[in-house]
Amino acid sequence: MTGPGDVPPDSAADAFSKPGDGPSAAPARTLTAAELAATRGEHVKLADSALLRADELVAGYIPGVDILRGCDFYLDDGELVGIIGPNGAGKSTLLKAMFGLIPVRSGTVTLRGEDITSAAAHTLVRGGLGYVPQNNNVFPSLTIEENLQMGIFLRSSKFGERFDYVTELFPMLGERRRQRAGALSGGERQMVAMGRALMMEPSVLLLDEPSAGLSPAFQDDVFIRCRRINRTGVSIIMVEQNARRCLQICHRGYVLDQGRNAYTDTGRSLMSDPKVIELYLGTLATAH
Repeated sequence: MTGPGDVPPDSAADAFSKPGDGPSAAPARTLTAAELAATRGEHVKLADSALLRADELVAGYIPGVDILRGCDFYLDDGELVGIIGPNGAGKSTLLKAMFGLIPVRSGTVTLRGEDITSAAAHTLVRGGLGYVPQNNNVFPSLTIEENLQMGIFLRSSKFGERFDYVTELFPMLGERRRQRAGALSGGERQMVAMGRALMMEPSVLLLDEPSAGLSPAFQDDVFIRCRRINRTGVSIIMVEQNARRCLQICHRGYVLDQGRNAYTDTGRSLMSDPKVIELYLGTLATAH
């Protein structure tokens, strides 16, 4: 990766703030490594062989109101990447845009080099993307087993094989397979939702706030299981408000702010970055 001071001339606008013009202008500020890695130029270089990538996404829920404003993202094969940032930064919107759930007004999403921008959900699932929403993520009137069957209805002949895989990761799902999902706790429902998404053998799993609303014990269990799923070969993108815990387990992290990339680096580097701590981690940590 290019160091903080190695900025090519054509990236000067991205690399320095220019408070004024002429001899009286304040000195330009050199970007930190995490800020530089979040610039468009660095993204283009680093994302060249990515498994999944988003380029200059502009998207929103209401016509004329953009939540994402030129957002870039990439995920390499085998990675666990966390996305953090303040409320309203566009974290969940980015996941939904990549999964085709909201209109992408401009920009592209590619999977293994193939353009999947705004593709239908069933097409994305067949292509290897799994998505677990934050809310309404189980069928409450169905049993755990029936929820898992719904996850693989496109390949129902593989139910037995995938059921064994999922219940090895989440033993509770096998032990209580006949219980209705509506009778489960929030943490148990999260297991069902993740298990259902894994039934189609995805190469990429998109998780929207998997620890939201859970007790501290269940929160920790979710993060441990995410690491375990990742070690089986599933690449994971996780949007999280529990910023510190997310950065502890992820290979890389993105900090979004106002619909754009603010910082990106390894999880551990972001946890110790003075600017990230000052501007984001302190505020986000108070919520937990």
